[in-house]
Amino acid sequence: MLRVSIILTTLLLTACTSLPPYSGKVTILSTTKSQPLEGAMCVVETGAGRWTVQTPGTVTVGQPAGDLRVVCDKEGYRTSEVIHRGQGRGSATRMGVGIAGGSGGGVGISLGMGIPVSGWRDDYPEQVLVDMTPL
Repeated sequence: MLRVSIILTTLLLTACTSLPPYSGKVTILSTTKSQPLEGAMCVVETGAGRWTVQTPGTVTVGQPAGDLRVVCDKEGYRTSEVIHRGQGRGSATRMGVGIAGGSGGGVGISLGMGIPVSGWRDDYPEQVLVDMTPL
């Protein structure tokens, strides 16, 4: 059982250390009827600020600060909005490993290290796709 615990711990730690770093950049893309649409003017907003970008384009928003809101306009199309709800720091899902013995006089081993299982939960997405409907 100790061997199983060591293997599980190693796998969890390896998975956590292999997560790519968050760049703080978000690429804004617009589409219409599943086809790329260039030239939409978009306002990207978080709790940390507000930026304007023309699609396709990338904006540096930095570390997550609340919801990520993207509103795009283009002549001949309805205004479209996408909101990525922020999870807030410290709310990442955490997982512990526990192993217990069988019935009777079994041995129990518990490892509750609070290892985060999702590095992307608190980060904004790398790309936001805004679908725009023609008027």
